[in-house]
Amino acid sequence: MIPRITREFVGATWSRRLIHTLPIPPSTASLSRAEEQEGARVWLRSFGEAKTVPKNLVELTFSRSSGPGGQNINKVETKVSARCRVDAPWVPAWAHESLMRTPYYVKTSHSLLVSSSSTRSQAQNIDDSLSKMHAIVMDAAKKFITNEPSAEQRQRVANLEKAHNRRRRLEKDARSAVKKMRSSKGWSD
Repeated sequence: MIPRITREFVGATWSRRLIHTLPIPPSTASLSRAEEQEGARVWLRSFGEAKTVPKNLVELTFSRSSGPGGQNINKVETKVSARCRVDAPWVPAWAHESLMRTPYYVKTSHSLLVSSSSTRSQAQNIDDSLSKMHAIVMDAAKKFITNEPSAEQRQRVANLEKAHNRRRRLEKDARSAVKKMRSSKGWSD
């Protein structure tokens, strides 16, 4: 996350507040060129270092959880739902289409909705839902980033193809020899 200090006017004085933000992805909708791919890789590395989405970038709602927990679930709103628009500035444009195909996409609000009620603690459920949101965006963005193979990898693939073709040729020659042996026995006389 990239920390940013903002100044805001509270009451009669100015105060400083530290806000954590995520890196802004490149503004390209497709990753067709090599420099776009490289920019996306740089963004993905810095986004991966964040590990979670900051609370100030999503809308959090709380409700009563279901399941075991005794009176705790009847009294305390521990279930957390994190909502974020798909076209938010920190979500890469090339991942929008992929995100819209996930089960977390809500078509009516054009947003992602991630819920968590795995623990009895609201704070832990907040962290869990923000981590899930981060993982969903990370996976969708990662799908479109390809790495070029190194010269060593290309050479290895070429050697494997040659070995496969040699083996295939030997198998075909052996099968051909079997068929020739059958036809030269004079069975048709």
